[in-house]
Amino acid sequence: MADVRGLPVPDGLEGERIDAALARLFGLSRGSAADIIAAGDVSLDGQAVATKSERLHAGAWLEVALPPPAAAPAPVAEPVPGMGVLYEDDDIVVVNKPIGVAAHPTTGWTGPTVLGGLLGAGHTIATSGASERQGIVHRLDANTTGAMVVAKSEVAYSRLKRAFKERRIDKRYRALVQGHPDPFRGTVDAPIDRHPSGDGRFAVVAGGKPSVTHYDTVEAFRAATLLDIDLETGRTHQIRVHMSAIRHPCVGDMAYGADPTLAARLGLTRQWLHAARLGFEHPTRGDWVEFESPYPDDLARALEIVAEES
Repeated sequence: MADVRGLPVPDGLEGERIDAALARLFGLSRGSAADIIAAGDVSLDGQAVATKSERLHAGAWLEVALPPPAAAPAPVAEPVPGMGVLYEDDDIVVVNKPIGVAAHPTTGWTGPTVLGGLLGAGHTIATSGASERQGIVHRLDANTTGAMVVAKSEVAYSRLKRAFKERRIDKRYRALVQGHPDPFRGTVDAPIDRHPSGDGRFAVVAGGKPSVTHYDTVEAFRAATLLDIDLETGRTHQIRVHMSAIRHPCVGDMAYGADPTLAARLGLTRQWLHAARLGFEHPTRGDWVEFESPYPDDLARALEIVAEES
């Protein structure tokens, strides 16, 4: 069933094309917005909108019938090559997630997933959560590698979800960023939401979700700086967005403004970003546990090259 939304056109959208405005207001792609308009599901002051290029007037009553979200596919249970297990007991399994693996199935993703890989290897996973996200208490981007914990028991799922929500988890990342951040140690406190373009990226946006990233320099090279990053919040693409916002994008992260020439020189086809350490209170025993993930081969080699060039 369609989700009908009605609102007055905000002053900030005066004169905006309606397809672009729908993308900004509802987190759609421009193509999806155009499809909704073409289906006759958008009206202004009670009149159906005829074309996607129609311009908006502030204060006009906008009504949109949003289609129901596509159901995420069920996880495909098959082992994932290169995905190792750092630790496992009756309650949790901590994996070393390789490149090109999503945390769980999502609409449009056809590649391997952590959840499917664990099920395919015979691991028991908690059944709490939506069917395509069972046992998943946090996520890493598909092309971000490193340590990730998955709940095996229902009590572990509940307690870890709460711990992540209450920010009682120590998540440490390493990021190789372009140039040299000034100061060498600092905090980026800037709200994040979907990019206005509707192309799947995120951005620092007024009125977005509060987002805080702490960084500290590990080593500075001629072309780049290796940072230790502590996340106070856990927004989608947070490190990538915040580093780009201070004009020091992760090396290799072309989606967020990285230099393709430097990435090619270092042999990188993705962002240099790695979940290096994960610490938390064990959900049933209560003791503090920590897990570390070594750099994968592509990141280690890129780091060697940038060091040799310095």
